[in-house]
Order: sequence, then structure tokens, then C-alpha cells
Amino acid sequence: MTNKIIGIQGDKLDKINISSDTSIFLAHEAQKLGYKIFYYTPSNLSIIKNKTYANGVFVKFNYEKKKFYKIYKKQKIFVENLKFILIRQDPPFNSEYLITTLILDGLKKVRVINNPTAIRNVSEKLYSKYFVKFMPNTLFSNNIDEIKKFFKQNKSMIMKPINGYGGNQIHLIKNKFNKKLITNFLNKNGHSMFQKFLKNISKGDKRVFIINGKVCGAISRVPKKGSYLSNMSKGAVPKLTKLTKLELKISKIIGKKLKNDNIYFAGIDFIDQKLNGDINVTSPTGLKTYYDLSKINLAKIFWKGLRA
Repeated sequence: MTNKIIGIQGDKLDKINISSDTSIFLAHEAQKLGYKIFYYTPSNLSIIKNKTYANGVFVKFNYEKKKFYKIYKKQKIFVENLKFILIRQDPPFNSEYLITTLILDGLKKVRVINNPTAIRNVSEKLYSKYFVKFMPNTLFSNNIDEIKKFFKQNKSMIMKPINGYGGNQIHLIKNKFNKKLITNFLNKNGHSMFQKFLKNISKGDKRVFIINGKVCGAISRVPKKGSYLSNMSKGAVPKLTKLTKLELKISKIIGKKLKNDNIYFAGIDFIDQKLNGDINVTSPTGLKTYYDLSKINLAKIFWKGLRA
């Protein structure tokens, strides 16, 4: 029966937003397929005598109840006895995140999604360097002189940390080059991403879901009035959308490379038909929101592709 267990490595259950969380949406679908869910946080991974274990809980999820999960057993489990492990904790991709991917590397009997080595290799924003021809003017740098030249060329720019997530630490710099702000930002984050500001973000971006190399659907996320942040965690409103021919073409190109690089599930973002450089492979989100808007269940496609 051990091969009918799916491990989910995620954030603390009491911090999860059940209304939009993709991890729980995937787990709920797995339960329908007859799987038990073993849930643990990254800090509960251990290597003991060269074997990898996780201390966690067997849990059942239920959207119909106010408390959406019920823990029915605590256990330490040998992770090779699991059928799949989903790496689902939120970024940032810091040293602790890196360590957990190294711990999960090299497992032979359990498939880890996304592949730990691939997660390390596909640095979410830096990976977009392979697709710069599809992007707005973009600079990756830690050099204040290069950044100043870039600002003069583009008049206004977005500044964000390479390993950031959720719309955190994103700054719009326009009209005047703010050397103090940028220097402090670089001192904190090191190499960072700078991108020409696209005014049409006010109309929303597009999040595209890629599963096993295939383009499976998309939603638009419209920033709240006066904001340039399209993250739902920052108040953006999700809507159904269709991809343009150009967006679909680009998405297929990226999907093919992601599959070749051993990434099973990813989310990529467009603004005004341009790839914005966020290629989410650590913990892609949006499947539950897409289902609520379209009634199309991409969790079924997710598990079908794994032959679960």
C-alpha cells in the first residue's frame, strides 16, 4: 500500500489559503484517485544513516468543511516508500530551499516533482536569459553603472530580486534614477533583474500553465487600481483569458525546453504579449483559480501525465 502514498513538501498547513492554493487542489484530486496524502514541511526532512526520512502527518483534505484538513496520523516515513513527492513550499530560493533539493536528489524509487536537480538549474528569472528575444528590454546586473545606463535607455524600469516571489520587493523606478534605493537593494539582494516598465500591466498579465511540456490553459491577473503588481497576493483580480497566436507560440517553445530540462510543471507570465521573465518552477500556482473560473480541472491532466 506504500506506493499509494503521495508526499507533499509544503508550507505550514495553517498558513495556506484554501480558496486558491494549488498544492491542496492537486492533493484533493490525488485523493479521488485513491492516494493517501503524507504532508510535511521542509524542516522535517532528515538523512539518517544515508536514508532520507520525513516527519509529517497523514492528512485528508475536504473543501466542504470549514477546517479544510484533518490530520489522522503522525509518522516518520522513509521517503523511498512514497509514489511521488511534490516540492511545493513557496520561494524564496534561499540556502534552506537549496539544501532540501540536495537532500531529495538521487532518490531511486520515488519520483519528485519538480525534479530537484532541475529546480536548481532552472533559476526562475535567470532562466529567461534563453528567451530574451521574447521579452521587454531586460538587464541582470549588480553593477550600478550598467543599471544607470539601462535606466537612461528605457526611461522607467522595474527592479526585482532574482530569487523573489509573490510581488515582494518589486520597485518601479521612473522619472529619476534613485541611486540610494538601488544601491541598498543591491546590497541586500546582489545580482538583480531590471526590466523596461510596460504600462499595459494595468490591463493585467497572463499566467500560462505548462504541464509536461504542454500549454494547458491561462488566466489573466488584473492589478488593483493604482498598482503595477499583478500578483493575486497583492490584490490582483483573476479573469479567464485566451492566448494570442504569438503568446501560444512562445509558450510552446518554452514548454519544450522546460520538458527537455526535466521540469514537469511550470507557470510562465506575459505582459502585453511579452514574456516578463518569471518562469515559476519552484511552486507554480493558479490551478485552483483556473478551475473556479473555467471548471476545467488541470489537476486531472497533472496526474494523468504522471500515470498516477
